[in-house]
Order: sequence, then C-alpha cells, then structure tokens
Amino acid sequence: MTAVVDLRSDTVTRPTPAMRAAMADAPLGDDVFGDDTSVNELQQNIANLLGFEAALFVPSGTQSNLCAILSHCQRGDEYIVGQMAHCYRWEGGGAAVLGSVQPQPLAHAPDGTLALADIEAAIKPDDPHFARSRLLALENTLGGRLLPFDYLVQATGLAQQRGLARHLDGARLFNAAVAQAAGAGSDPRTEARRIAGCFDSVSVCFSKGLGAPVGSALCGTREFIDRARRIRKMAGGAMRQAGGLAAAASYALDHHIERLADDHALAQRLADGLAALNGLVVEPPQTNIVFADLTGTARNRAEPLLKHLAAQGVLATGLYRLRFVTHLDVDAAGIDRAVAAIRAFLEA
Repeated sequence: MTAVVDLRSDTVTRPTPAMRAAMADAPLGDDVFGDDTSVNELQQNIANLLGFEAALFVPSGTQSNLCAILSHCQRGDEYIVGQMAHCYRWEGGGAAVLGSVQPQPLAHAPDGTLALADIEAAIKPDDPHFARSRLLALENTLGGRLLPFDYLVQATGLAQQRGLARHLDGARLFNAAVAQAAGAGSDPRTEARRIAGCFDSVSVCFSKGLGAPVGSALCGTREFIDRARRIRKMAGGAMRQAGGLAAAASYALDHHIERLADDHALAQRLADGLAALNGLVVEPPQTNIVFADLTGTARNRAEPLLKHLAAQGVLATGLYRLRFVTHLDVDAAGIDRAVAAIRAFLEA
C-alpha cells in the first residue's frame, strides 16, 4: 500500500522509533505536585536553551499563548498583534473570552512584519476611554516567513521603550532559527537564543517541525511563570504523569532541531516543481511552508484539485491559496509524487 503524503501541516508528524523508546523509558511523577523529573528536566532545558529563568510545559501552543497573554495583561488591557497572527485569528478569541483582554490587530506588510509606525500609533494614551496597551505579540515564523532579526530588535525595542511587555509566539521558532542561521553563518541554537532574547516571554511548540506528539513550553522569568502556572490551572490545569510526553519533547530538542533544514530543502523542491506548472503562482518558501495560488481557469478548481490529490494519496489544504507543509514524515519521493499529481490535474 502506497504511503500517504500528508502535507496538511507539520502537526501530523508521528514519533520516530527512537523518540518512542525515549518516551517508554521516561521517569514519571505527578507534575501537579512538581515531582515529574522528565517534565522538570524539559522545562529547565528549554529555559536554558532560550536564555530564560523558567519554563512551563503545557499541552498546546494555544494554551501557552493564552497563559502568556493573561499573565502579561489584566481585564481591560489590550495586546497589539497582527491580523494573521495565530494568537489573534486562530485561537478562538481566548484572551478576550476568558480574560477580558482586548486584541488590537494590525495589518501585516507583505513580509509579515507590522509597521513600526502602526505599532506606535496603536499604543493608547493613559485615558479611561481606552483599553490599556500592555503587550506586543509577534509570531516567528509567520506563515512560514522569517521575520528579519533587525526588525525584531526594532519592534521589541519600541515596545519596551513605550512600557509594553513583549511576547513571541514561537510555535515554529526553531524553523526561524534554522533559516536565520543559514543566512548568518551561525548555528540554530545560537539564533534561537538571539531571537528569544528580544522578548519577555516565548512560546515554543514541540509537536510541529520538532516532531513530538504533544506539547508546548512557555518561557519567561520565574515570577512570570508562576503567574502562568496559575492561569494554566484555570485554563484546564496541568497534566499528571506527563513525563512520557516531556521525554518526547526533550528528544526532539536533542535530535530534531538541525534536521529542520531538510524540511526547508524539501519545501524548496516542492516550490520549484510547482513553479514549472501552468495555473499556479508559487510564493518562494523561506522555511517549511509553501503557498501556491491557483490562477486563470484553474482559480475555481481548488476543491476538485484537493479531492484529486486525496485520491492520489496526497493531502493538502487551501481554497484559492493552496498550502503545503513539509516535515520529518515527508521525503523527496513524496514531494515528487505531489508535484506529479498536481501536474496531472492541471493538464487534464
């Protein structure tokens, strides 16, 4: 039976055999009591790696961002964020619904940044007519795009100067770090720490490109993480014997960061293949996400194209804009199958 080429998201990855072995061998305890040594080790390791005092292991990036926003902000406060940021658009309005924290969304530039002038203009004066501006939330990568490091320094510097806290949704932080390292002639761990150093808190997802089955971590000062732990309790609580999941995340940190470069190379291979097809305009990928827009007579054929791909054992998402995400469970042969299946449909 031919394996499915699943390009819907890097969240679909399965634990490798070595990761499964690490999970099976993990020491367990009760994380609510703080005595799961595997969880404690993961939290300290990710905090040390990114240059923070402490970290909190949570089930999802959505919960991590929620804990961050509600730890930085109180009722009647607001956070400044991009229109397409995950913590604004795709997390159910959690900060507003559960914390009475108002988002102030801004339009993105084509490169994913928020104009510094727009950030400046969005910061409210100290006036009872307005919500209190408390936080700037950025995301890196955003839709697979790497936010330039110089921009991060400028944007977070502006926020700090104006008294705002700074949070990074780094769900794909290590993809950003790998891409940034390639451009800087550095290494991904150094670049991840440089990016994180611009922020007061950082959320990192283990279940995307890093390939763990579950989990994210929120990093910050000890005081901040103590507040976040209380929010986590109100948002559903901690897990109990979570050491097996933490061990998978620890294995990913030890073994799967540098290999993200392979996913980026496969994304480029896919983009190159699609760029040769009539009826598609392909956005050059910077990391592991490829967008392709259907054009001309093909524009209204997205739904039948996705059905055709599924019938050929290739899974993707999108409407007019198709989205393909590479990850550790996809190889070059799978990418070539995807290109061939799309070609066959467009040329039919």
